[in-house]
Amino acid sequence: MESLAKAGPLNLSNLIKQHYHHTKLSCIISNPFVSWAVDAALENGIPCAMLWIQPCLPLLHTEDLPSFLLPSNSFGGVFKLLSDMFETIKKYKWVLANSFFELEKEAIESMTELCPIRPVGPLVPPLLLDQHQSLDVGIEMKKPDETSLDWLNKQRPHSVIYVSFGSLAVLSAKTMEAIATALKNTKHPFLWVVKTAGQLPLGFEEETKTQGLIIPWSLQTKVLAHPSIACFITHCRWNSMLEALVAGVPMIAYPQWSDQPTNAKLVVDVFKVGLKLKPGPNGVISNEDIEECITQMLSGPEFEGFKKNAAVLKQAACEAVTSGGSSERNIRLFVNEIARRS
Repeated sequence: MESLAKAGPLNLSNLIKQHYHHTKLSCIISNPFVSWAVDAALENGIPCAMLWIQPCLPLLHTEDLPSFLLPSNSFGGVFKLLSDMFETIKKYKWVLANSFFELEKEAIESMTELCPIRPVGPLVPPLLLDQHQSLDVGIEMKKPDETSLDWLNKQRPHSVIYVSFGSLAVLSAKTMEAIATALKNTKHPFLWVVKTAGQLPLGFEEETKTQGLIIPWSLQTKVLAHPSIACFITHCRWNSMLEALVAGVPMIAYPQWSDQPTNAKLVVDVFKVGLKLKPGPNGVISNEDIEECITQMLSGPEFEGFKKNAAVLKQAACEAVTSGGSSERNIRLFVNEIARRS
């Protein structure tokens, strides 16, 4: 990261001068992890906006903090990256947030006193926002397994447990065994994204072949939008969490690192759309705790509350991006300001 920060500004500035010397760039939009981009933009007289891709924050306990801020963090360069990020934020003319005002009203109002933040999200595929599919210009990181949608079509509404921990998380063998045992014991249908079958306990796939489906990668937005999905066991990466919120799907949070513990705090205590799995003293979750969470999510006393809160947030997200909605207005204001400067 340090090498990129040293070489990035000069190379970006040279790229702008070499390839856009006949064209006036109206704006550069960068994410928080390339905070040096704003210096190259200012050097070339181009206004710059930061696209903030993480949530605002409620009151936190130690276990809720992003892992990079803890003494146990082994990625030393990240703390400096975060420090530089907040130091350079004052240089940006705009900070665009992948969120929406109705989701984080209190935090957004507070942050506007520090920087010109404008929520323009949720930045999710149009399928989740009840918009026309022709508007979808996204790409998939990997080739998804489309058999999952055919399988979901055969399941009852609100019956399937969807399990996915993204492309980076690597779970221990004990954790994989606990999840597998819990899924088998609940007897609920499940769709589990597992990168390689070798990560599963021996014999599990054969034992549960009539109960669940295991795939290497999923069309996540289509899966979450499917009426058979009852809940989502997730690592709480912000994008995945937003997709679940917009789909109206309650969550069981099992955060791993980075901002995921903080996002899990939002799921449970702020948005109130789910529960959190807590590892035992040995650092491993038990299958009993997972089974209890699944039972509570699908039939416990808070079940209806989770569904209701998720539905309310789904509606708010859809309204935010429609004509006149909070995010749509912010995007329009942003574009108009750029147009006036051009």
